[in-house]
Amino acid sequence: MLTQDQPLLFIGQVADQSGVPIKTIRYYEELGLLHSSGRTEGGFRQFSPQVLARLAFIKRSQSLGLRLQEIDQILEVYDHGELPCGEVKNKLEHKLLDVDRQIQQLQILQAELNGLLSGWESFPVAKNGTICPIIEKA
Repeated sequence: MLTQDQPLLFIGQVADQSGVPIKTIRYYEELGLLHSSGRTEGGFRQFSPQVLARLAFIKRSQSLGLRLQEIDQILEVYDHGELPCGEVKNKLEHKLLDVDRQIQQLQILQAELNGLLSGWESFPVAKNGTICPIIEKA
């Protein structure tokens, strides 16, 4: 609820206080992640001070690897008056599984790179049309 102690903020003020660029704020508004409280007669967007907490949530969620679409789903639950903690837990569990898969793939790549580099001193004879025999050997 807005009070006299909480004047509306212009988009530039929101950007300054949140550290989020104006262009990004506009993009988030276009996606429905943020909602302005209206516009001035001159057409400037105005936001309630609560938008700062919402932007902080979006930034933190992104730093945990959540996509904007996932964040939108979480905020939709919140906007309907419910705590979205169950939704957050579900998405973070899926993200953790993705991270585990990526780690496994990176470990396989690491082993392959170590194998290639271990034979680096013994350059095989290059055949016609070969760019680098070490990479091209299967």
